[in-house]
Formats: sequence, C-alpha cells, structure tokens
Amino acid sequence: MDIHEIVKKLVGEIEPVGETNIDNARFENLKVMAELIGKLTLDIDELIPLKDRAEYSINRAGKYADRIFDDLGITE
Repeated sequence: MDIHEIVKKLVGEIEPVGETNIDNARFENLKVMAELIGKLTLDIDELIPLKDRAEYSINRAGKYADRIFDDLGITE
C-alpha cells in the first residue's frame, strides 16, 4: 500500500454516486482532501526559495519543488 492509497483510505471516498446521504459524506471527504492538498502545497512552496542556495542538497530540494509547481502549472 502506497501513501496515496493510505490517504484515500483515511479520508474516504470523494466521488459522488447520486444518493444524497452518501454524496453529502463524500463531499465532506472532498473538503478534507482539498484542505490536505492546500497544506501540502504550502509545504512544497516553502522550499522553492532554497533553489538559490549554494549547498547542493538544499539547492536540489528547492529546484525540485520549483519543478513540481512548473509541472502542475502553478505560478508564484
């Protein structure tokens, strides 16, 4: 089981099925998932300024974080 599967199991299903009670619960799960994505995005964003550091390992992390945002089409 990878981290993606673990998170999905912890949060629960998010896809609506057309039944109000189930879909209400899944909508709450979707909001939890969105909050998690926001927090993870902020964690990665904090690394981007490190791309200008001289230390290789720190610089590498900053450049990788920047590339993640580029790949996702997220601009600063």
